[in-house]
Amino acid sequence: MEIPSHVSTIIQKLNDHGYEAYAVGGCVRDALLHRVPQDWDITTSAKPQEVKALFSHTIDTGIQHGTVTVMLDHVGYEVTTYRIDGEYQDSRHPKEVTFTGDLLEDLKRRDFTINAMAYSDEGGLVDAFQGQEDLKKGIIRCVGDPMERFKEDALRMLRAVRFSAQLGFEIEERTAEAIRRLAPTIGKVSAERIQVELTKMLTSNHPEAIGTAYELGLTAVFLPEFDVMMETPQNNHHHCYSVGEHTIRSLREVSNDKVLRLTMLLHDVAKPLTITTDEEGQDHYYGHPELGATKAKEILKRLKWDNDTIDRVTRLIRYHDDRPPLSEKNVRRAMNRVGLEQFPGLFEVKRADVLAQGEYKRQEKLSYIDEYQKYYEQILEKNQCVSLKNLAVNGKDLIDLGMKPGKELGEVLQRLFELVLENPQENTRENLLEKAHKMK
Repeated sequence: MEIPSHVSTIIQKLNDHGYEAYAVGGCVRDALLHRVPQDWDITTSAKPQEVKALFSHTIDTGIQHGTVTVMLDHVGYEVTTYRIDGEYQDSRHPKEVTFTGDLLEDLKRRDFTINAMAYSDEGGLVDAFQGQEDLKKGIIRCVGDPMERFKEDALRMLRAVRFSAQLGFEIEERTAEAIRRLAPTIGKVSAERIQVELTKMLTSNHPEAIGTAYELGLTAVFLPEFDVMMETPQNNHHHCYSVGEHTIRSLREVSNDKVLRLTMLLHDVAKPLTITTDEEGQDHYYGHPELGATKAKEILKRLKWDNDTIDRVTRLIRYHDDRPPLSEKNVRRAMNRVGLEQFPGLFEVKRADVLAQGEYKRQEKLSYIDEYQKYYEQILEKNQCVSLKNLAVNGKDLIDLGMKPGKELGEVLQRLFELVLENPQENTRENLLEKAHKMK
């Protein structure tokens, strides 16, 4: 296994002064899988103060838990003392930690076997819990008793699902059964921590793992709306899956962008709330995009996503089912209504939605989206005005024309914009100033 020169330098310096030191955890796992590790963490028998004494530039990032960040060439590497965790009282933090000189004791406290391996050029691979074998089998298995590991930190249950999504692994049965039994305790975990794991899961190569989180009872706690979707059938010509199964399939049809995956996760969240059944027994969901945008905003706020993400996701949900009659004029109006920054993401969302439905009129729907996109691209190529900011005149121009700032000025600008939306060739400064003069 090759480790970066900075990591080797830190390990070697610790070894030269009589301490053990190893790369540990996810970086070892990823290196064995021939993936590029995002971070390299180091574990050592040296106490934090002893680490600080050996390196000229360190940061006390978590010194009470034994972690010091060593800076080399402006890059930080976390160096943590071997430790034994005390009793956990809040399903997250140990009441106390005890430093130890025994690497095995440190590895015992880690969550999964694939994350409990250590490596150094001098000591080789330390794999006391068959992590390498589990990598070959493609399974996520707890170190020791899974009930104990999950009682220590309830977030580990969602992490198990997240790792299965990122790696394409199965969760070992004893580990899965412990999650089923302890799933309600994830309610003790902060929304911020859940959001981080959920984002990693959804943007992985296997976002369908949200279905595993449902089966294990986790979404019932932090995303109960998804459980309702899973339990809502769709009796409609266009659909052959429940709302939830359709959602899972749509996640696989869109690129692994956070906004797009969140959009697909929640695009039909209001369908269970808007069901009506006609005389032929067909279900309809009138108004579900608008109500869905409102519900999605509540969910995303509850799970502490940032405002920009919330705004982009909810706008896509609101317009995911928008189908303007196809003409340049109508598409210009749609671009203004939806917001230019939402394209071409909107086309991805629409295609994913269709591909996750039944076969009924599928090709017709996809052809419509293709044609919609062609109109959009033509409008961009012609540089036609689709928003007020692209209007050839602005408020200052109208003030220079003698208009007073205020409501009337805004109304004139809007009338000019409506004119340009209808007839793009009207968008010249000279023409619009002339028309504005007549409107005064």
